[in-house]
Amino acid sequence: MQQDGIILIADDSEDDLILMKRAFAKTGVINPIQVVKSGAETIAYLKGDGKYANREEFPFPTILLLDLHMPEGDGFEVLKWIRDKSIAGSPLIIVLSRLDEIKNINRAYALGANSFLTKPGDPGELQQLIKTFHGYWILRNKPPRFDNGDATKKWD
Repeated sequence: MQQDGIILIADDSEDDLILMKRAFAKTGVINPIQVVKSGAETIAYLKGDGKYANREEFPFPTILLLDLHMPEGDGFEVLKWIRDKSIAGSPLIIVLSRLDEIKNINRAYALGANSFLTKPGDPGELQQLIKTFHGYWILRNKPPRFDNGDATKKWD
């Protein structure tokens, strides 16, 4: 399968991260994966701040899988920060959360999420969700690339 860029997973649940990585492997997704575990860490990664300053080691993602319930700034704060930056070349943002109340879904879309997926608790269902995600978002609707293809991009 073709590799199309970094997938950044923002999720503080170690169990969910293990299940997601396993589901990605089982469905043939070969994109490199980076992980952050808080809202503040997600923003630092996107900005290229602190330990994420080396874009060779921490390339700018093409896809952000964003959990809404995280410490140090939830997913909504991350979405608001990205929206306020309104910079071309932002990653494709897929909210993947168990907080599936309609008010959360509407708020996520209003803040710029491209999609909202409910995170299943069952590993088989998660694998099917990742397979669908791969088929739709990675293969059919390739995320936008930077105008200059520069993975060293930083947001201020």
